[in-house]
Amino acid sequence: MKFSYERAAAATSTNKDKSLFLSMAQITAPDSETVVINLKNPEPNLPFLLGQASASIVEPKSAPTNATKPVGTGPFVLSAWAKGSSITLTKWPEYRNAAAIKLNKIVIRMISDPSAQVASLLSGDVDVFPRVAAARSLAQFKADPRFIVLTGGSRAKTIVAINNKKKPFDDVRVRRAILAAIDRKAMIEGAVDGFGVPIGSFYTSGSLGYIDTTDINPFDIEKAKKLLAEAGVTTPLEVSLKLPPPPYARQGGEVLGAQLAKAGIIAKIENLEWAQWLSSVFAGPHNYDLTIVSHVEPFDLVKYTEDNYYIGYKSDAFNAIYKSITEAANEANRAKLLGDAQRMLAIDAAAGFLFQPQWITISSKKLKGVWGQVPQFANDFSDWAWE
Repeated sequence: MKFSYERAAAATSTNKDKSLFLSMAQITAPDSETVVINLKNPEPNLPFLLGQASASIVEPKSAPTNATKPVGTGPFVLSAWAKGSSITLTKWPEYRNAAAIKLNKIVIRMISDPSAQVASLLSGDVDVFPRVAAARSLAQFKADPRFIVLTGGSRAKTIVAINNKKKPFDDVRVRRAILAAIDRKAMIEGAVDGFGVPIGSFYTSGSLGYIDTTDINPFDIEKAKKLLAEAGVTTPLEVSLKLPPPPYARQGGEVLGAQLAKAGIIAKIENLEWAQWLSSVFAGPHNYDLTIVSHVEPFDLVKYTEDNYYIGYKSDAFNAIYKSITEAANEANRAKLLGDAQRMLAIDAAAGFLFQPQWITISSKKLKGVWGQVPQFANDFSDWAWE
């Protein structure tokens, strides 16, 4: 553990949650079964965050080749990998609780096409498909006695990111105008076939301190026009809308473009592959006006305190609230402060907050232990078992 966390914080680390490990002032291992972590700043969500994939424990000798020959500490080992096609895991007999692991082998297949995903389940080639793109085929699966359909929430937030540092979006009235032009219900129907719950800030229901902020920036086209006029914006206002590949972004982009047009904002859509989107929009130089993306990391309000975050939001008041959140030992106080933080992001229209995705999982009725709710992007195979 000491090696893994120090490695994740190293200057050469590309760990997506590197900031978490950099917040560890000291890591010591006084004996073979104990690790002591001293933090530079309080982090009440630490146990949850250490349960994410980015905090996986790795073996020092094999760590450099984990990208192609992973060695970890879990109940399964990699026995085969056909890049882009499938991964085969087999039970590891030396796992600390091997007797509780019921599956001997798991084959993970990569199937990106939605129609192929549905076909793989119906044919019996696949026993379970977490987060499947089968919204339009649910009636068929619900009527089939072989399957169970699980629909659950996540910690993901799908947003219209607005480049706060670019004119005219540095004016809060323009950002509020964009939000006022968005009909969240229509967006959810068009982008994800209705499988989403509206959100008004960068936080999701089911999390500590959640408050409903959707009424702070409600859908109101006339208000959107009025706000643009107050900000001195001449319409039609042309903006770039750069979209990554997922269907929720591409389909949602078409819906967003139509909605913004009614307020006098003309969105020029540009479809990007992930590598392009990451290099030009997210990582830098943040060359965009608007984009649609789903942030799947839980408890990531901290992103809005980071100076070079791609959204470009900067607020000393928000930073102060977030600092108070991390220092609040009392859960009730922390919940109240989390509500204050959500409200501030909504009032500042830091982004166009759209919806919390609802993930669909279709599984064989005989397979037990599959998650319905998805608190983090993972599949816990250790609990899966055949009836």
